[in-house]
Amino acid sequence: MGHINCGTISRFLSTLFVVLSCICRFSLGTELSFVTCGSVIKLLNVKHNVRLHSHDVRYGSGSGQQSVTGVTAVEDSNSYWSIRGTRDAMCHRGTPVKCGQAIRLTHVNTGRNLHSHYFSSPLSSNQEVSAFGEEGEGDHLDEWTVHCSGSVWKREEAIRLRHKATDVLLSVTGEQYGRPIHGQMEVHGMSSPSQHSLWKAMEGIFMKPSEMPAGGQDYSHTHTEF
Repeated sequence: MGHINCGTISRFLSTLFVVLSCICRFSLGTELSFVTCGSVIKLLNVKHNVRLHSHDVRYGSGSGQQSVTGVTAVEDSNSYWSIRGTRDAMCHRGTPVKCGQAIRLTHVNTGRNLHSHYFSSPLSSNQEVSAFGEEGEGDHLDEWTVHCSGSVWKREEAIRLRHKATDVLLSVTGEQYGRPIHGQMEVHGMSSPSQHSLWKAMEGIFMKPSEMPAGGQDYSHTHTEF
C-alpha cells in the first residue's frame, strides 16, 4: 500500500465540507449582515468583477511561491478563503471581524495564506501577492488589516485589505496571464487606495456567533473550522 499524505486528505475533506455545506446548508449564516471569524468566503474585486483565487501553480519569477490571481468564474472551488486570526491575536469563530482588525486569509484547497513581500509582480511590476505556508501556518507577512467604514465588516460593504508589514493594498488592475492560467488576472499590492483595491464578501459559509464551540474555544489556528 502506498503512503497516504495526511495533508492531501485534510485539504480534500476541507473542500468536501465546503461543497456539502453549500448544497445541504446553503442558508447557514445568510441572515447575518456582517462577516465573521471562521467563515469560508469568496472575495470579489468590485472594479474588475473577479474573485480572489489561488491554485498549486507557482510564479515563474519573483518569489517562486504559489500564485494568487483573479478569476471571473463564480463556481470555482479554488476561490474559497478561510478568515482566521493572526499568530498573536485570536479570532474566535463566529465573532464579527472589526474594522481595523488584522486577519489571515487561508486558501482552503491548499492550506496556504494570502501573503505579500518586496518582490515585483510578474505583469505590472507592482508588489507581488502570493500564497505561503503549510497547513495554514506561515509568517508575519500573512497578515492583512481590514479597512471598512464602520465598527465591523459588513457583508454588503466594499472594503480594502492592507498588508500589515508593507502597507500595500490588495489590488487588481486588469493585467491578464497567458498559459498555463490563461485569462486569469494578476493580483498585486499597490500603495495608494483606488477603485482597483475594493473587495466585497460574496459566496460562502458565514459562521454565526451562536455556533462558537462550548467553552469559547478558539480554532483559528487549526483546520477544525472546516
